[in-house]
Amino acid sequence: MASQDELKQIAANRAAEFVESDMVVGLGSGSTANFAIQRIAERIKSGGLKNIVGIPSSARTEKLATELGIPLVGFDEKQQIDITIDGADEVDPQLNLIKGGGGALLREKVVAQASRQNIIIVDDSKLSAHLGTKWALPVEVIPFAGKTEASFLKSLGASVSIRSQGDGAIFKTDQNNLILDADFGPITDLAKLAAQLDGRAGIVEHGLFLELASDVIVAESNGIRHLKRNEN
Repeated sequence: MASQDELKQIAANRAAEFVESDMVVGLGSGSTANFAIQRIAERIKSGGLKNIVGIPSSARTEKLATELGIPLVGFDEKQQIDITIDGADEVDPQLNLIKGGGGALLREKVVAQASRQNIIIVDDSKLSAHLGTKWALPVEVIPFAGKTEASFLKSLGASVSIRSQGDGAIFKTDQNNLILDADFGPITDLAKLAAQLDGRAGIVEHGLFLELASDVIVAESNGIRHLKRNEN
């Protein structure tokens, strides 16, 4: 039986096949997205992809793509992305997502919103009937507002912790912000919660990615499933 990483590799390779020459490609962050980035780099090196440029969603992704020889641009050069390939922490039946486990949710959402097609790669452990069942919601806040936004999240019913690194130091995002992990349990009204979070000045962004994924490629023990969001 294939390992979880092997299944993710297969799913990432499938997703990378959607990339075509002359595209602007959004490069996601995290271990699963890294598999796709490596496959895209292989296709460029072999000559199968030409005139590709990538827009990275984190400093870590920028470093990896540069090392692999993928040409990169910023939004100053290209404002529209043809296709983005990324991972997710939790996916519901409507293909709404929780993202931000790696702390790159702000740039990931900017990239996703600028993309014509968003392909998400996950293993089947990330599928959930209701977002929040398996994963706390990452909320990025400016340091000045950390305590007050934590209190606000608690007032909405969440259990809140400030994210720390392995050495115990407080985690900082690429934008030097904090991440509050807000455990709401299963979230019954995604749109309402997103609107409440969007209305707070101290909250820079949150990990609810609603109606942004066009495709989800799921790695399962018996193969790959390709899910598409119903636009109706």
